Amino acid sequence: MKELEKTKRISIALTLFILAILIGLLTFKRPKNTYAINTQETLHKITNTNVLVTLNSLENPNYIPVDVRSPFEFEKGHLENAINIHTPDILNEKNIAFFNELKATNKTAILYGNTPQDANVPFVFLYQLGYDNIKILTIENSYAQNKLVSKNYEVETLKTDIRAFIDESVKNSEVKVIPKKIIQPPKKIIPVQKKKKKIPEGGC
Repeated sequence: MKELEKTKRISIALTLFILAILIGLLTFKRPKNTYAINTQETLHKITNTNVLVTLNSLENPNYIPVDVRSPFEFEKGHLENAINIHTPDILNEKNIAFFNELKATNKTAILYGNTPQDANVPFVFLYQLGYDNIKILTIENSYAQNKLVSKNYEVETLKTDIRAFIDESVKNSEVKVIPKKIIQPPKKIIPVQKKKKKIPEGGC
């Protein structure tokens, strides 16, 4: 009788466990946005591709300026025909649909903020998601008499060959270092002098 009760309990527990797994599988939702390329590949592509454009290049009809600043800053002043997509909202469904539409129509999104650094984070997010039709506008925005003043921003370029530096570092790390033998000083041996036996005094 006890064995039968144990079997029933195990069966009920097993049934509940299977039900829990089935409910979990049915309610599981895949993330809306998944990275198409990893960080290493992204950095490789960015460094080998011209992703920067100047203010003069905006005349291109396929370029759509996207202002990543806050709505407040956008209202204060923005570039002509610019669309405001604040950085924290860059991955919203509406905005992702917008970037998908740009890619489908072979248009390029030109991200900009007050400086090029403001556009770096949204650029890397979108690039890793597979949007290779985006660039960064190298401008600096300021205000004069409540009017937006935009001018080209000089982006510092590296004069050194980073690839050669990395190769040289790897080459140097392959050099085998022969460990030096540690010579220990000889141990000092202190001789122990034997005590002389005393001759007993007196006696015949």
